[in-house]
Amino acid sequence: MAVAFWIRPAELGAKLGLEPIGALGLASMRADLGGFFGAAGVFALLAAVRNRGDLLLVPITLLGIALSGRLLSLALTGFSPPLLQPIVVEAVLLVIMVLGYRGLARPQA
Repeated sequence: MAVAFWIRPAELGAKLGLEPIGALGLASMRADLGGFFGAAGVFALLAAVRNRGDLLLVPITLLGIALSGRLLSLALTGFSPPLLQPIVVEAVLLVIMVLGYRGLARPQA
């Protein structure tokens, strides 16, 4: 997702209901969304490769904050069917990351 936002921010943004305004909008999408997905992906991959649960705290934090923002939006604007899929995806990813964190945090026998 990060690479896609860096290469095609307007196209990918449109799928998420975002439209950049000029060069600043494109740069913001690349930096903010590319940065979010890039950081989450890099730390999740490092956690898997290095077998270190502590590295999952970064994507757990990012996903938790993102999910909180989606739930706040849901509470403030009400339910709309397009809002459901990203909430479910982020909730499932968050559960997977937390389970991975807990599993890797256990002492190895």
